[in-house]
Amino acid sequence: MSGAHVTGPVDGTSALDAPADGGGSTVGLEARLPSDASPRVRRVVGLVDTDSFAKWGAHLLASAPADWDLELRTVATPRSASPKQLRSAFRGLDRRLAHLHREPPAPKDVDAVVEELRQDPPDAVLVSLIGPVAELVIDEVHRRIPDRPVLVSGLPGISFPSKWKGIFFRARADLFVLHSHREVRAYEEMAREGGVEPHFALATLPFARGAGATGGAGASDGAGSTGRDSVVFAAQPSVPFERADRALVVRWLVETARAHPEWRVVIKTRAAAGEHQTHREEHPYPDLVPADAPTNLVVESGPMAEHLDRAVALVTISSTAVLEAAARGVPALTLTDFGIGRHLINEVFVGSGLEGDAVDLVDGRFGVVRPEWMRDNYFHPAAEDDWQHRLVELMARRDAGTLVDRAPARRSRGGVLRRAWERKNALGGADRSPLGLVALGIGAPIRGAKRLARRVRALVDPPEPVVVAAPTSQRAGARAAVPAPGTAAGTAAAAAAPAAAAARSERLGHREQELVTGRDAG
Repeated sequence: MSGAHVTGPVDGTSALDAPADGGGSTVGLEARLPSDASPRVRRVVGLVDTDSFAKWGAHLLASAPADWDLELRTVATPRSASPKQLRSAFRGLDRRLAHLHREPPAPKDVDAVVEELRQDPPDAVLVSLIGPVAELVIDEVHRRIPDRPVLVSGLPGISFPSKWKGIFFRARADLFVLHSHREVRAYEEMAREGGVEPHFALATLPFARGAGATGGAGASDGAGSTGRDSVVFAAQPSVPFERADRALVVRWLVETARAHPEWRVVIKTRAAAGEHQTHREEHPYPDLVPADAPTNLVVESGPMAEHLDRAVALVTISSTAVLEAAARGVPALTLTDFGIGRHLINEVFVGSGLEGDAVDLVDGRFGVVRPEWMRDNYFHPAAEDDWQHRLVELMARRDAGTLVDRAPARRSRGGVLRRAWERKNALGGADRSPLGLVALGIGAPIRGAKRLARRVRALVDPPEPVVVAAPTSQRAGARAAVPAPGTAAGTAAAAAAPAAAAARSERLGHREQELVTGRDAG
Protein backbone atom coordinates (compact mmCIF):
# COMPACT_ATOMS: atom_id res chain seq x y z
CA MET A 1 0.00 0.00 0.00
CA SER A 2 1.88 3.06 -1.16
CA GLY A 3 -0.24 5.74 0.51
CA ALA A 4 0.58 8.26 -2.23
CA HIS A 5 -1.97 11.01 -2.77
CA VAL A 6 -2.64 13.31 -5.72
CA THR A 7 -3.82 16.87 -5.15
CA GLY A 8 -6.69 17.92 -7.38
CA PRO A 9 -10.45 17.58 -7.88
CA VAL A 10 -12.22 14.24 -7.65
CA ASP A 11 -13.56 13.25 -11.03
CA GLY A 12 -16.10 10.88 -9.50
CA THR A 13 -15.56 8.19 -12.12
CA SER A 14 -13.85 4.83 -11.93
CA ALA A 15 -14.04 1.34 -13.31
CA LEU A 16 -15.39 0.43 -9.89
CA ASP A 17 -18.38 2.77 -10.18
CA ALA A 18 -21.62 0.82 -10.60
CA PRO A 19 -25.16 1.05 -9.24
CA ALA A 20 -25.43 -0.22 -5.69
CA ASP A 21 -27.30 -3.46 -5.27
CA GLY A 22 -30.03 -4.02 -2.70
CA GLY A 23 -29.43 -2.21 0.55
CA GLY A 24 -26.03 -0.88 -0.46
CA SER A 25 -24.43 -4.31 -0.41
CA THR A 26 -20.79 -4.55 -1.50
CA VAL A 27 -21.13 -8.05 -2.94
CA GLY A 28 -19.08 -8.40 -6.11
CA LEU A 29 -17.03 -5.25 -5.65
CA GLU A 30 -13.93 -7.04 -4.36
CA ALA A 31 -14.03 -9.31 -7.43
CA ARG A 32 -13.40 -6.30 -9.66
CA LEU A 33 -10.14 -5.43 -7.91
CA PRO A 34 -6.81 -6.58 -9.40
CA SER A 35 -6.23 -10.31 -9.07
CA ASP A 36 -3.55 -9.84 -6.38
CA ALA A 37 -5.94 -7.88 -4.11
CA SER A 38 -7.49 -10.47 -1.83
CA PRO A 39 -10.65 -9.64 0.12
CA ARG A 40 -9.99 -8.54 3.69
CA VAL A 41 -11.87 -7.18 6.64
CA ARG A 42 -12.30 -3.43 6.48
CA ARG A 43 -11.71 -1.41 9.66
CA VAL A 44 -13.69 1.79 10.11
CA VAL A 45 -13.45 4.18 13.07
CA GLY A 46 -16.22 6.64 13.93
CA LEU A 47 -15.55 9.94 15.72
CA VAL A 48 -18.45 11.70 17.49
CA ASP A 49 -18.94 14.61 19.85
CA THR A 50 -22.41 16.15 20.41
CA ASP A 51 -25.68 14.36 21.13
CA SER A 52 -27.11 14.42 17.61
CA PHE A 53 -23.81 13.67 15.88
CA ALA A 54 -23.19 10.80 18.32
CA LYS A 55 -26.57 9.24 17.57
CA TRP A 56 -26.27 9.70 13.81
CA GLY A 57 -22.65 8.58 13.57
CA ALA A 58 -23.10 5.46 15.67
CA HIS A 59 -26.24 4.30 13.87
CA LEU A 60 -24.84 5.00 10.40
CA LEU A 61 -21.69 3.07 11.36
CA ALA A 62 -23.82 0.18 12.62
CA SER A 63 -25.47 -0.08 9.20
CA ALA A 64 -22.11 -0.89 7.55
CA PRO A 65 -21.57 -4.40 6.12
CA ALA A 66 -21.57 -7.12 8.76
CA ASP A 67 -17.98 -8.17 8.05
CA TRP A 68 -16.50 -4.71 8.70
CA ASP A 69 -14.63 -4.13 11.97
CA LEU A 70 -16.12 -1.06 13.67
CA GLU A 71 -14.83 1.23 16.42
CA LEU A 72 -16.20 4.45 17.86
CA ARG A 73 -14.47 7.20 19.83
CA THR A 74 -15.75 10.38 21.44
CA VAL A 75 -13.86 13.62 20.80
CA ALA A 76 -13.65 16.20 23.58
CA THR A 77 -15.19 19.49 22.41
CA PRO A 78 -17.08 22.31 24.18
CA ARG A 79 -20.36 20.55 23.36
CA SER A 80 -19.43 16.91 23.91
CA ALA A 81 -22.39 14.78 24.96
CA SER A 82 -22.61 13.60 28.57
CA PRO A 83 -22.40 9.88 29.40
CA LYS A 84 -26.19 9.87 29.85
CA GLN A 85 -26.71 11.45 26.42
CA LEU A 86 -24.30 8.96 24.87
CA ARG A 87 -26.07 5.98 26.41
CA SER A 88 -29.31 7.31 24.96
CA ALA A 89 -27.69 7.92 21.56
CA PHE A 90 -26.16 4.44 21.44
CA ARG A 91 -29.37 2.53 22.16
CA GLY A 92 -30.26 -0.16 19.59
CA LEU A 93 -26.87 -0.59 17.90
CA ASP A 94 -25.79 -3.88 16.35
CA ARG A 95 -23.60 -6.48 18.10
CA ARG A 96 -20.36 -4.78 17.03
CA LEU A 97 -21.23 -1.57 18.86
CA ALA A 98 -23.82 -2.73 21.41
CA HIS A 99 -21.32 -2.39 24.27
CA LEU A 100 -21.31 1.38 23.79
CA HIS A 101 -24.80 1.64 25.28
CA ARG A 102 -23.49 0.24 28.55
CA GLU A 103 -20.05 1.88 28.55
CA PRO A 104 -19.81 4.97 26.34
CA PRO A 105 -16.22 5.88 25.42
CA ALA A 106 -14.68 8.67 27.47
CA PRO A 107 -13.92 11.80 25.42
CA LYS A 108 -10.34 12.24 24.21
CA ASP A 109 -8.79 15.44 22.92
CA VAL A 110 -8.27 15.93 19.21
CA ASP A 111 -4.50 15.43 19.32
CA ALA A 112 -4.81 12.10 21.16
CA VAL A 113 -7.43 10.84 18.71
CA VAL A 114 -5.44 11.85 15.62
CA GLU A 115 -2.28 10.31 17.09
CA GLU A 116 -4.12 7.00 17.59
CA LEU A 117 -5.21 7.13 13.96
CA ARG A 118 -1.64 7.88 12.88
CA GLN A 119 -0.15 4.99 14.82
CA ASP A 120 -2.72 2.48 13.57
CA PRO A 121 -4.52 3.90 10.51
CA PRO A 122 -7.91 2.31 9.78
CA ASP A 123 -9.27 1.97 6.26
CA ALA A 124 -11.76 4.80 6.82
CA VAL A 125 -12.84 7.32 9.45
CA LEU A 126 -16.41 8.55 9.86
CA VAL A 127 -16.07 12.17 11.01
CA SER A 128 -19.41 12.69 12.75
CA LEU A 129 -18.54 16.00 14.43
CA ILE A 130 -19.92 19.54 14.50
CA GLY A 131 -18.70 21.62 11.57
CA PRO A 132 -15.69 23.52 12.98
CA VAL A 133 -14.38 20.42 14.76
CA ALA A 134 -14.96 18.28 11.66
CA GLU A 135 -12.89 20.73 9.61
CA LEU A 136 -10.13 20.68 12.23
CA VAL A 137 -9.98 16.89 12.45
CA ILE A 138 -10.07 16.44 8.67
CA ASP A 139 -7.23 18.96 8.31
CA GLU A 140 -5.17 17.28 11.05
CA VAL A 141 -5.58 13.86 9.43
CA HIS A 142 -4.42 15.28 6.10
CA ARG A 143 -1.38 16.94 7.66
CA ARG A 144 -0.26 14.29 10.14
CA ILE A 145 -1.07 10.88 8.63
CA PRO A 146 0.96 10.06 5.48
CA ASP A 147 -1.05 6.93 4.68
CA ARG A 148 -4.28 8.57 5.67
CA PRO A 149 -7.60 6.73 5.87
CA VAL A 150 -10.60 7.58 3.71
CA LEU A 151 -12.54 10.42 5.36
CA VAL A 152 -16.33 10.22 5.43
CA SER A 153 -18.53 12.94 6.92
CA GLY A 154 -22.12 14.11 6.79
CA LEU A 155 -24.98 15.78 8.61
CA PRO A 156 -27.43 14.20 11.04
CA GLY A 157 -31.13 14.32 10.37
CA ILE A 158 -32.91 16.74 8.05
CA SER A 159 -30.43 18.79 5.98
CA PHE A 160 -32.79 20.51 3.55
CA PRO A 161 -32.53 23.29 2.48
CA SER A 162 -28.81 22.95 1.82
CA LYS A 163 -26.42 24.96 3.98
CA TRP A 164 -23.11 26.30 2.76
CA LYS A 165 -21.51 25.87 6.17
CA GLY A 166 -22.07 22.13 6.03
CA ILE A 167 -20.21 21.97 2.70
CA PHE A 168 -17.55 24.51 3.74
CA PHE A 169 -16.43 22.63 6.84
CA ARG A 170 -16.41 19.20 5.14
CA ALA A 171 -15.11 20.03 1.66
CA ARG A 172 -11.90 17.99 2.19
CA ALA A 173 -13.74 14.84 3.25
CA ASP A 174 -13.65 12.16 0.56
CA LEU A 175 -17.37 11.42 0.95
CA PHE A 176 -20.29 13.45 2.35
CA VAL A 177 -23.35 11.43 3.35
CA LEU A 178 -26.89 12.80 2.92
CA HIS A 179 -30.26 11.14 3.36
CA SER A 180 -32.60 11.96 0.51
CA HIS A 181 -32.48 12.42 -3.25
CA ARG A 182 -33.75 15.95 -2.70
CA GLU A 183 -30.89 16.76 -0.34
CA VAL A 184 -28.28 15.35 -2.72
CA ARG A 185 -29.58 17.50 -5.59
CA ALA A 186 -29.64 20.64 -3.43
CA TYR A 187 -26.14 20.12 -2.05
CA GLU A 188 -24.66 19.32 -5.44
CA GLU A 189 -26.05 22.55 -6.83
CA MET A 190 -24.78 24.64 -3.90
CA ALA A 191 -21.35 22.98 -3.96
CA ARG A 192 -20.88 23.74 -7.66
CA GLU A 193 -21.96 27.35 -7.11
CA GLY A 194 -19.35 27.63 -4.35
CA GLY A 195 -16.56 26.10 -6.41
CA VAL A 196 -16.52 22.77 -4.53
CA GLU A 197 -16.52 19.52 -6.47
CA PRO A 198 -19.61 17.50 -5.35
CA HIS A 199 -18.81 14.46 -3.23
CA PHE A 200 -22.22 13.48 -1.90
CA ALA A 201 -23.56 9.98 -1.31
CA LEU A 202 -27.00 8.67 -0.36
CA ALA A 203 -27.80 6.67 2.77
CA THR A 204 -31.15 5.87 4.31
CA LEU A 205 -31.45 7.88 7.51
CA PRO A 206 -30.71 5.29 10.22
CA PHE A 207 -33.80 6.34 12.19
CA ALA A 208 -36.14 6.12 9.17
CA ARG A 209 -35.53 2.51 8.21
CA GLY A 210 -38.56 0.32 7.71
CA ALA A 211 -40.97 2.74 6.10
CA GLY A 212 -39.51 2.39 2.63
CA ALA A 213 -39.89 -1.36 2.78
CA THR A 214 -43.55 -1.18 3.69
CA GLY A 215 -44.28 1.57 1.16
CA GLY A 216 -46.47 3.51 3.55
CA ALA A 217 -45.11 5.19 6.63
CA GLY A 218 -47.82 6.34 8.95
CA ALA A 219 -50.31 3.79 7.65
CA SER A 220 -51.00 2.34 11.07
CA ASP A 221 -53.19 4.07 13.60
CA GLY A 222 -51.03 4.81 16.60
CA ALA A 223 -54.02 6.04 18.54
CA GLY A 224 -55.56 2.60 18.53
CA SER A 225 -52.41 0.67 19.41
CA THR A 226 -52.23 -1.18 22.71
CA GLY A 227 -50.20 0.57 25.38
CA ARG A 228 -50.06 3.93 23.61
CA ASP A 229 -51.02 6.87 25.78
CA SER A 230 -48.67 9.76 24.95
CA VAL A 231 -48.55 12.73 22.63
CA VAL A 232 -44.82 13.44 22.37
CA PHE A 233 -43.51 16.88 21.51
CA ALA A 234 -39.96 16.64 20.12
CA ALA A 235 -38.24 19.79 21.36
CA GLN A 236 -35.50 21.51 19.37
CA PRO A 237 -32.92 23.83 20.94
CA SER A 238 -33.21 26.66 18.42
CA VAL A 239 -36.48 26.17 16.49
CA PRO A 240 -38.37 28.34 17.12
CA PHE A 241 -35.69 30.69 18.40
CA GLU A 242 -37.53 33.48 20.22
CA ARG A 243 -38.59 33.02 23.84
CA ALA A 244 -42.12 34.29 23.16
CA ASP A 245 -42.60 31.71 20.40
CA ARG A 246 -41.36 28.89 22.59
CA ALA A 247 -43.67 29.99 25.40
CA LEU A 248 -46.52 29.91 22.87
CA VAL A 249 -45.70 26.30 22.01
CA VAL A 250 -45.82 25.41 25.70
CA ARG A 251 -49.23 27.11 25.98
CA TRP A 252 -50.54 24.94 23.11
CA LEU A 253 -49.23 21.82 24.85
CA VAL A 254 -50.90 22.87 28.10
CA GLU A 255 -54.18 23.34 26.21
CA THR A 256 -53.78 19.88 24.66
CA ALA A 257 -53.16 18.27 28.04
CA ARG A 258 -56.28 19.91 29.48
CA ALA A 259 -58.40 18.96 26.47
CA HIS A 260 -57.21 15.31 26.59
CA PRO A 261 -56.77 14.12 30.18
CA GLU A 262 -56.54 10.57 28.83
CA TRP A 263 -53.15 11.40 27.26
CA ARG A 264 -49.74 12.11 28.70
CA VAL A 265 -48.47 15.17 26.85
CA VAL A 266 -44.69 14.83 26.92
CA ILE A 267 -42.21 17.62 26.27
CA LYS A 268 -39.33 15.42 25.19
CA THR A 269 -36.03 17.27 25.74
CA ARG A 270 -32.63 16.28 24.38
CA ALA A 271 -30.57 17.48 27.33
CA ALA A 272 -30.89 17.88 31.07
CA ALA A 273 -29.77 21.03 32.86
CA GLY A 274 -26.04 21.48 32.39
CA GLU A 275 -25.79 19.15 29.38
CA HIS A 276 -24.74 20.43 25.96
CA GLN A 277 -26.49 20.02 22.61
CA THR A 278 -25.38 20.37 19.00
CA HIS A 279 -27.14 23.76 18.81
CA ARG A 280 -27.32 26.17 21.72
CA GLU A 281 -30.63 26.44 23.57
CA GLU A 282 -31.23 29.94 24.87
CA HIS A 283 -34.72 29.27 26.25
CA PRO A 284 -35.20 25.66 27.48
CA TYR A 285 -38.78 24.47 27.40
CA PRO A 286 -38.81 23.18 31.01
CA ASP A 287 -38.23 26.76 32.20
CA LEU A 288 -41.36 27.90 30.35
CA VAL A 289 -43.86 25.41 31.78
CA PRO A 290 -46.32 27.31 34.02
CA ALA A 291 -46.77 26.34 37.65
CA ASP A 292 -50.45 25.57 37.09
CA ALA A 293 -49.87 23.16 34.19
CA PRO A 294 -52.01 20.00 34.35
CA THR A 295 -50.36 16.94 35.85
CA ASN A 296 -50.57 15.03 32.56
CA LEU A 297 -48.13 17.50 30.99
CA VAL A 298 -44.66 16.15 31.75
CA VAL A 299 -41.08 16.92 30.78
CA GLU A 300 -38.90 13.90 30.05
CA SER A 301 -35.64 13.06 28.30
CA GLY A 302 -34.27 9.66 27.26
CA PRO A 303 -34.15 7.82 23.91
CA MET A 304 -36.74 8.92 21.38
CA ALA A 305 -37.38 5.29 20.46
CA GLU A 306 -38.67 4.56 23.95
CA HIS A 307 -41.05 7.53 23.79
CA LEU A 308 -42.33 6.42 20.39
CA ASP A 309 -43.06 2.97 21.81
CA ARG A 310 -46.00 4.47 23.70
CA ALA A 311 -46.79 7.44 21.45
CA VAL A 312 -50.28 8.16 20.16
CA ALA A 313 -48.67 10.85 18.01
CA LEU A 314 -45.46 12.85 17.56
CA VAL A 315 -45.53 16.66 17.37
CA THR A 316 -42.67 18.99 16.47
CA ILE A 317 -41.72 22.04 14.47
CA SER A 318 -39.18 20.24 12.31
CA SER A 319 -37.26 17.66 14.35
CA THR A 320 -35.88 14.55 12.64
CA ALA A 321 -37.94 12.64 15.20
CA VAL A 322 -40.94 13.10 12.91
CA LEU A 323 -39.23 10.79 10.42
CA GLU A 324 -38.67 8.21 13.17
CA ALA A 325 -42.37 8.41 13.96
CA ALA A 326 -43.38 8.08 10.31
CA ALA A 327 -41.12 5.05 9.90
CA ARG A 328 -42.94 3.39 12.79
CA GLY A 329 -46.41 4.30 11.51
CA VAL A 330 -47.00 6.79 14.34
CA PRO A 331 -49.19 9.74 13.26
CA ALA A 332 -47.37 13.08 13.39
CA LEU A 333 -47.80 16.83 13.14
CA THR A 334 -45.29 19.48 12.07
CA LEU A 335 -46.56 22.77 13.46
CA THR A 336 -46.62 25.57 10.89
CA ASP A 337 -48.09 28.35 13.03
CA PHE A 338 -44.84 30.32 12.73
CA GLY A 339 -44.95 29.95 8.97
CA ILE A 340 -42.87 27.79 6.64
CA GLY A 341 -39.33 28.91 5.94
CA ARG A 342 -35.66 28.09 5.83
CA HIS A 343 -34.93 29.22 9.39
CA LEU A 344 -37.62 26.83 10.70
CA ILE A 345 -36.19 23.83 8.78
CA ASN A 346 -39.73 22.87 7.76
CA GLU A 347 -39.84 23.63 4.03
CA VAL A 348 -39.12 19.97 3.33
CA PHE A 349 -42.47 18.94 4.83
CA VAL A 350 -44.59 20.90 2.36
CA GLY A 351 -46.80 18.32 0.66
CA SER A 352 -45.87 15.58 3.14
CA GLY A 353 -49.33 15.33 4.71
CA LEU A 354 -47.88 16.08 8.14
CA GLU A 355 -48.31 19.86 8.29
CA GLY A 356 -50.70 21.30 10.82
CA ASP A 357 -51.26 23.99 13.41
CA ALA A 358 -52.16 24.56 17.04
CA VAL A 359 -55.85 23.96 16.40
CA ASP A 360 -55.05 20.53 14.98
CA LEU A 361 -52.87 19.79 18.00
CA VAL A 362 -55.47 20.76 20.60
CA ASP A 363 -58.19 18.94 18.67
CA GLY A 364 -56.04 15.79 18.48
CA ARG A 365 -55.86 15.82 14.67
CA PHE A 366 -52.61 14.35 13.28
CA GLY A 367 -51.30 13.46 9.85
CA VAL A 368 -49.83 10.51 7.96
CA VAL A 369 -47.14 10.62 5.29
CA ARG A 370 -48.32 10.84 1.70
CA PRO A 371 -46.79 8.07 -0.45
CA GLU A 372 -45.97 10.46 -3.30
CA TRP A 373 -43.74 12.51 -0.94
CA MET A 374 -41.76 9.60 0.41
CA ARG A 375 -39.31 8.50 -2.28
CA ASP A 376 -37.70 11.91 -2.77
CA ASN A 377 -37.72 12.65 0.96
CA TYR A 378 -35.95 10.13 3.22
CA PHE A 379 -38.02 7.03 2.42
CA HIS A 380 -36.44 5.93 -0.86
CA PRO A 381 -35.89 2.19 -1.42
CA ALA A 382 -32.75 0.88 0.29
CA ALA A 383 -31.44 -0.33 -3.07
CA GLU A 384 -30.90 3.32 -4.05
CA ASP A 385 -28.37 3.92 -1.26
CA ASP A 386 -24.84 4.23 -2.64
CA TRP A 387 -22.66 5.35 0.30
CA GLN A 388 -21.30 1.88 1.08
CA HIS A 389 -20.47 1.20 -2.56
CA ARG A 390 -18.76 4.59 -2.88
CA LEU A 391 -16.82 4.04 0.34
CA VAL A 392 -15.61 0.60 -0.80
CA GLU A 393 -14.41 2.16 -4.04
CA LEU A 394 -12.53 4.89 -2.17
CA MET A 395 -10.90 2.35 0.14
CA ALA A 396 -9.76 0.43 -2.94
CA ARG A 397 -8.18 3.62 -4.29
CA ARG A 398 -6.38 4.05 -0.98
CA ASP A 399 -5.10 0.48 -1.24
CA ALA A 400 -3.74 1.29 -4.70
CA GLY A 401 -2.18 4.60 -3.59
CA THR A 402 -4.42 6.64 -5.89
CA LEU A 403 -6.75 8.28 -3.37
CA VAL A 404 -7.22 11.91 -4.39
CA ASP A 405 -6.83 14.73 -1.85
CA ARG A 406 -9.72 17.17 -2.18
CA ALA A 407 -9.14 20.92 -2.07
CA PRO A 408 -10.48 22.85 0.96
CA ALA A 409 -13.27 25.38 0.57
CA ARG A 410 -11.30 27.74 2.80
CA ARG A 411 -9.06 29.38 0.21
CA SER A 412 -6.48 30.85 2.60
CA ARG A 413 -5.56 29.32 5.93
CA GLY A 414 -3.13 32.11 6.89
CA GLY A 415 -0.34 29.90 8.18
CA VAL A 416 0.33 28.61 11.70
CA LEU A 417 -1.39 31.47 13.54
CA ARG A 418 -4.58 31.17 11.48
CA ARG A 419 -4.72 27.41 12.11
CA ALA A 420 -4.27 28.09 15.83
CA TRP A 421 -7.19 30.54 15.71
CA GLU A 422 -9.45 28.03 13.94
CA ARG A 423 -8.47 25.35 16.44
CA LYS A 424 -9.20 27.65 19.41
CA ASN A 425 -12.48 28.72 17.85
CA ALA A 426 -13.51 25.09 17.33
CA LEU A 427 -12.38 23.65 20.67
CA GLY A 428 -12.79 26.59 23.03
CA GLY A 429 -11.54 25.67 26.49
CA ALA A 430 -10.60 22.18 25.29
CA ASP A 431 -7.64 23.81 23.50
CA ARG A 432 -5.05 24.86 26.07
CA SER A 433 -2.14 25.49 23.72
CA PRO A 434 -0.10 28.70 24.24
CA LEU A 435 -0.38 29.52 20.53
CA GLY A 436 -4.15 29.19 20.81
CA LEU A 437 -4.21 31.84 23.54
CA VAL A 438 -2.09 34.14 21.37
CA ALA A 439 -4.40 33.58 18.40
CA LEU A 440 -7.43 34.25 20.61
CA GLY A 441 -5.95 37.52 21.81
CA ILE A 442 -5.38 38.65 18.24
CA GLY A 443 -8.43 37.09 16.58
CA ALA A 444 -11.20 37.90 19.07
CA PRO A 445 -11.03 41.71 18.58
CA ILE A 446 -10.88 41.22 14.81
CA ARG A 447 -13.95 38.97 14.89
CA GLY A 448 -15.76 41.46 17.10
CA ALA A 449 -14.98 44.26 14.66
CA LYS A 450 -16.25 42.18 11.74
CA ARG A 451 -19.50 41.40 13.57
CA LEU A 452 -19.99 45.09 14.34
CA ALA A 453 -19.33 45.94 10.70
CA ARG A 454 -21.94 43.39 9.60
CA ARG A 455 -24.53 44.90 11.96
CA VAL A 456 -23.80 48.42 10.70
CA ARG A 457 -23.97 47.24 7.09
CA ALA A 458 -27.30 45.56 7.81
CA LEU A 459 -28.69 48.85 9.14
CA VAL A 460 -27.51 50.77 6.08
CA ASP A 461 -28.43 48.08 3.57
CA PRO A 462 -30.89 45.66 5.18
CA PRO A 463 -30.68 42.10 3.85
CA GLU A 464 -33.57 40.53 2.05
CA PRO A 465 -35.96 39.12 4.69
CA VAL A 466 -36.19 35.38 5.03
CA VAL A 467 -39.11 34.15 2.94
CA VAL A 468 -41.87 32.83 5.15
CA ALA A 469 -44.86 31.04 3.67
CA ALA A 470 -48.30 30.89 5.27
CA PRO A 471 -49.23 28.25 7.86
CA THR A 472 -51.10 25.13 6.79
CA SER A 473 -53.63 22.90 8.50
CA GLN A 474 -54.81 19.31 8.65
CA ARG A 475 -58.44 20.41 8.43
CA ALA A 476 -59.93 19.20 5.15
CA GLY A 477 -56.47 19.47 3.59
CA ALA A 478 -56.89 23.26 3.55
CA ARG A 479 -53.97 25.56 2.83
CA ALA A 480 -53.38 28.65 4.94
CA ALA A 481 -56.35 27.76 7.10
CA VAL A 482 -57.45 30.32 9.67
CA PRO A 483 -57.83 28.99 13.25
CA ALA A 484 -61.37 28.94 14.57
CA PRO A 485 -62.10 32.32 16.21
CA GLY A 486 -62.93 32.43 19.86
CA THR A 487 -60.92 29.35 20.87
CA ALA A 488 -57.78 29.52 23.00
CA ALA A 489 -55.81 27.67 20.37
CA GLY A 490 -57.17 29.89 17.64
CA THR A 491 -56.18 33.03 19.52
CA ALA A 492 -52.70 31.63 20.14
CA ALA A 493 -52.24 30.62 16.54
CA ALA A 494 -53.34 34.04 15.32
CA ALA A 495 -50.48 35.56 17.31
CA ALA A 496 -48.05 33.77 15.02
CA ALA A 497 -49.55 34.82 11.69
CA PRO A 498 -47.37 35.17 8.57
CA ALA A 499 -46.92 38.92 9.00
CA ALA A 500 -45.42 38.42 12.46
CA ALA A 501 -43.25 35.62 11.16
CA ALA A 502 -41.98 37.86 8.38
CA ALA A 503 -41.12 40.55 10.91
CA ARG A 504 -39.15 38.01 12.95
CA SER A 505 -37.33 36.93 9.81
CA GLU A 506 -35.87 40.41 9.37
CA ARG A 507 -34.21 40.05 12.78
CA LEU A 508 -32.81 36.69 11.73
CA GLY A 509 -31.02 38.24 8.78
CA HIS A 510 -28.39 35.90 7.36
CA ARG A 511 -27.77 33.95 10.57
CA GLU A 512 -28.06 30.63 8.77
CA GLN A 513 -25.19 31.61 6.45
CA GLU A 514 -22.75 33.08 8.99
CA LEU A 515 -19.57 31.14 9.70
CA VAL A 516 -19.64 31.92 13.42
CA THR A 517 -18.41 28.67 14.87
CA GLY A 518 -19.06 29.54 18.47
CA ARG A 519 -22.78 29.90 17.81
CA ASP A 520 -23.62 27.41 15.10
CA ALA A 521 -22.59 23.80 14.80
CA GLY A 522 -22.55 23.73 11.02
